[in-house]
Order: sequence, then C-alpha cells, then structure tokens
Amino acid sequence: MGFDFTVLKGSPSGIKKATTHRPDLTHDDVLVRVTHSGVCGTDLHYQDADMALGHEGTGVVEQVGPDVKFLKQGDRVGWGYEHDCCGYCSHCLTGWETMCPERKMYAGANTDQGSFASHAVWREAFLFKIPDALSNEDSAPLMCGGSTVYNAMHVAGVTSSSRVGIVGIGGLGHLAIQFAAKMGCQVVVFSGTDSKREEALKLGATEFYATKGAKELKIGNPLNNLIVTTSSQPDWNLYASVLDNGAVISPLSVSMDEFKFPYMTLLSKGLRVQGSLVSARQVHHDMLAFAAFHGIKPIKMTYPLTADGATECLKTLNDGKMRYRGVLVAQN
Repeated sequence: MGFDFTVLKGSPSGIKKATTHRPDLTHDDVLVRVTHSGVCGTDLHYQDADMALGHEGTGVVEQVGPDVKFLKQGDRVGWGYEHDCCGYCSHCLTGWETMCPERKMYAGANTDQGSFASHAVWREAFLFKIPDALSNEDSAPLMCGGSTVYNAMHVAGVTSSSRVGIVGIGGLGHLAIQFAAKMGCQVVVFSGTDSKREEALKLGATEFYATKGAKELKIGNPLNNLIVTTSSQPDWNLYASVLDNGAVISPLSVSMDEFKFPYMTLLSKGLRVQGSLVSARQVHHDMLAFAAFHGIKPIKMTYPLTADGATECLKTLNDGKMRYRGVLVAQN
C-alpha cells in the first residue's frame, strides 16, 4: 500500500504540485505530517530543477516503522539538509557524518520528497525532536540556517571570550548575532549601511560598522573569529587587517567564485579558513537546546505552504526583500 502525499517540485516554468509515493514504513522510517517549512537561499538554486523542494522541515509524527525506538505518534520533529549516511566510515564513527562519502544530502538524494510538502518519510536517526520552548514555526529556519551558523562557531572553536565579527545581517547573519551574543561573545557586526544598526544592537551586537565605500576598517581590538554570511564573498583585503593573529575565518557565502585572500597576511598572522556545512546530529541537537534555553528565534515572514505561496516567498528572497527568513505554513 504505502503512502501518497503532495510535494511542490521545481521546474523551469515554475513550482508545480506533484504526488510522491512511498512504500510502507520499514526499519526506523517515520511518517511526518509537515506543518512548516523554512525557505533557504539554497532552495533558490534548485527552483528550476525537477525535484521536490525544501529542506527546513518541521511537523508532527503520524506513523513510525517497526525499528523506531524513541519517537512516537504526535511528537513534534524537524529535519535539515542531511538525510542519511553510511554509519560505518571514520567520519560517521567520530560524529562527523556530514563528511561521510556516502552522505545523502538535499538535492543529491531523496529528490522525490522535501519540506515543501504535505508529508515526508525520513529515518528516525535524522529527525530532531523539537524542544517544548520552541514552536514548529520558529524551529523551521533553525533546521538549516541555525544549524549552519551554530556549526560554524562550533568547528571554529568560538568561546565566551571570543571577539566575533559577523559580516551581513540577513537570514544567516541575524541568527549568528543571537547565537554569538548568548554565548557571551563580543559581537562585532559589519553591514553595508547604517540602516540595520539598531536592529543589530537589539539582537545582541556590541559594535556595528557600516562598510559601503570603506577603504579600511577601524574597530579597535582585533577579531578572533570572522563569520561571513553575505550572499557573495566580501572584499577580503578589507577584513584582513582587523583579524587577530591566529583568527579563524568561517566563509558561509554560497559562491562559485574562487577564494582569493591576501596570501602573506594568511601566513604571517597564522590565520585559518574553516569551511563547514550544517551541523552533525549531536551539534544540531545542542543547537536546538541552546536556542530553546536562550530564546533564540528567527525574524521571519510567513506564506502559505502552497505553490503560489512558495513562488511568492522565493521571489521575495531572490529580490533581497526577505526579513529575514521565509516560512511556509501548512493550511490544514
């Protein structure tokens, strides 16, 4: 028998409603009724592809497979970018399954289902129970956006005594400010103009600098970490001078351009450029617990979880008018 449910697929002519069939639940499969889906910049890259869209899903467990151990009907859960891994390689065995050579990620596997949908079937091992203090609506953008910035801080070794620079106040940046502030860091925010100064300070920034037209930055004490959340790479020469010796750069921009950084500055200051993806599962659990405890929530705009709603949301995001994360809300 199995399950038939609705998904929203990309296509060159726009988002289309389609039906996906999944067989009866086996092993640790879980059927989730989707209540909300975050809309991520990555979704823009695939809106013309013949695949189910969305990877920031939250919902309610409707059925569980025979090997499910912890989740039960009615539990609120979410999922993100990674759906599966081999479980046996050195990366998986040391808690870095996001580095698994056989990892299954959004747009690379399970392309018949996503979070722009009525339901989805995922392994229990890759579902995250949502803390009571977080709503499904607020949790959806954390499943990728929150996971991405929290993981960047984790792998870069950010501590409460770190002086953290954050470039950009958008879908990722406004979450990064909150996480860093609640970690006890000095949070130094860079944005093109002064228009978001007050908002950045309310989110937890301790300093703010407008960078449009700047030839150099003067910020006082240098930075231990620099997290870049803009949609394209910044002028690295502008930021190189404000980094402390041994500082870590976390570039989160999705850019097909080559990474070009002042070479001798990299050597002489002993800088580290740390690439990262979304969180491995334990870090993701930690992120949700941290967000719940500290009241970290996205600033969001909501749309109906329909083809028209998804189209309007993606257009708003593509036009640079999203403030700051789009969330699709199921209409049932």
